[in-house]
Amino acid sequence: MDPATERYELRFNVDPNDIDRLGHVNNVVYLRWVQDVAIAHWQATAPAEDQRKLLWVVVRHEIDYKRPAFAGDEIVARTWVGKATRLAFDRHTELLRSADQKLLARARTVWCPIDVETGRPTDVSAEVRARFSVPDPSRENRRQGSSREPNIPPTQQSR
Repeated sequence: MDPATERYELRFNVDPNDIDRLGHVNNVVYLRWVQDVAIAHWQATAPAEDQRKLLWVVVRHEIDYKRPAFAGDEIVARTWVGKATRLAFDRHTELLRSADQKLLARARTVWCPIDVETGRPTDVSAEVRARFSVPDPSRENRRQGSSREPNIPPTQQSR
């Protein structure tokens, strides 16, 4: 499967405890769903050996709240991977109401791989990198020797 186009989905039912004083799902619950679908994706698709060696921690969340969810709603959490650097892996998530497919929230989360034994950030296997990130075209261009820098003529010196 191509990680650039693959989507992983998980469904949640809004629990009465998810509702805040305004009568809709609390923003913290949305964040929990973002994390839960990412973890489920990892557990469903990562090689068993890598699951034993790696944990993931969030280093950044960006979330845009679009619409509220309410008691009784079923939520579809859809996630997919993005670009990665050595120790920072982007993941994207959309939360939709199942009944009408309305977008409730959109998130970008940056995850860092952690070695289970040392508790420190660590490199991942080529298989994990291929499965949980998409190629960054700007990095590929640099590796192949092409430059994305603008062609700027030398500065003229004044007397």
